[in-house]
Amino acid sequence: MKRAISVGSLDGRAAIELENAILLNPSLFPKKDASFEEDSPIDHECGNFSQNVIRSKVLSSIKVVVFSTKINLLMPFGPMAILVDRLFHSHGWVFVFSILGIIPLAERLGYTTEQLALFTGPAVGGLLYATFGNATELIISIHALKSGYIRLVQQSLLGSILSNLLLVLGCALFAGGLVFHKKEQVFNHADTSVDFGLLLMAVMGLLFPAVLHATQTELEYGKSQLSLSRFTSCIMLVAYASYIVFQLKSQKNLELDKSFDEDTSNDAEAPEISMWESMIWTSILTGGISILSEYLVKTIEGASKEFQMPVSFLSVILLPVVGNAAEHVGSVMFAVKDKLDMSLAVAVGSSIQISMFAIPFCVVIGWMIGCPMDLNFQPFETISLFMSVIIVAFMLQNGASNYFKGIVLILCYLIVSAGFFEHIDPMSVEDNPSTAGQ
Repeated sequence: MKRAISVGSLDGRAAIELENAILLNPSLFPKKDASFEEDSPIDHECGNFSQNVIRSKVLSSIKVVVFSTKINLLMPFGPMAILVDRLFHSHGWVFVFSILGIIPLAERLGYTTEQLALFTGPAVGGLLYATFGNATELIISIHALKSGYIRLVQQSLLGSILSNLLLVLGCALFAGGLVFHKKEQVFNHADTSVDFGLLLMAVMGLLFPAVLHATQTELEYGKSQLSLSRFTSCIMLVAYASYIVFQLKSQKNLELDKSFDEDTSNDAEAPEISMWESMIWTSILTGGISILSEYLVKTIEGASKEFQMPVSFLSVILLPVVGNAAEHVGSVMFAVKDKLDMSLAVAVGSSIQISMFAIPFCVVIGWMIGCPMDLNFQPFETISLFMSVIIVAFMLQNGASNYFKGIVLILCYLIVSAGFFEHIDPMSVEDNPSTAGQ
């Protein structure tokens, strides 16, 4: 029985790979004989066959990616955001429509990345899923950094970590606990300990510049925290690169063995689209997110005034919920399938990538373009991150989970959300490029 499942999976993958090879390698089509004329009927038949295959493949790909899920009903809001910005100049509605338009693009980006991961193996696949799962936040941050909105970059990245650790992971633990309420779900405690060690290192990197500035113990006021932030960012990038090497090399054989056991004991998942289709759709969706992110960034301040909401609340709470749509769906999906290790890899892995790669990467990019972004996220934000990491670490310390732990994490996220709704950020005005010179 296991052999039949495995062979079926391989046949499904072989069929897709064969179709992909036919599209990309014209030599697989029948070649014309030199003795035939150029307008030979055989040439016309081969050409028509090639066009029909390509047309059928394109339509099939569009059907799978665009029309296979109901969340894609939100896709028209993306063009509507651009249209409203051109015709009415309403920042509030452009902001809302941009968010609604990004949600399906982010979810489909997660789907295409998951399909691509089926061709690369579990080690590289997990890295790809986490990377493109955070592509939305990184794209928004780069657009904001170019516009000089340093606090928006800091708060949106911080909010992404909080959302992954508390909301995404909490929903996954809650959903998994409800489905498997008669037992406790277990996961690899050793891997979790390493992950939270890196998260605490990230907290330390953010804590030192904030404390240095708050205690006014800088050697050069305003410059020491920037120098410390840039040095710390380089160290964090080295640590993250070492972590990637450790994941891909040291644990590769273990992950492959675990994946083989799961594929032979459970229903193996066959890819629904080919590898090249996944790569093309990933590029298209990333471009769409980039376009809407630009509208999102330039209208966030106007939306804050129109909706009478603090910019910090929109940045820390609302934007990350949109950006983490792919992780949210994926993490819950893995939890209800009793694959809690995958849920943790998505939620905690995304938090590690944001804190150890995206944040220091933005500091380095700001350094290169002359934008003084640092790791001083201010005391309120830094304490929120520190407490969130500690709470999640304590919840997962015994290597087991249930729905109550998920409820606790979700309620903690509601507390954090309420805190940022009542929080006024004194630095947001200083970093606003439109008021910096006044």
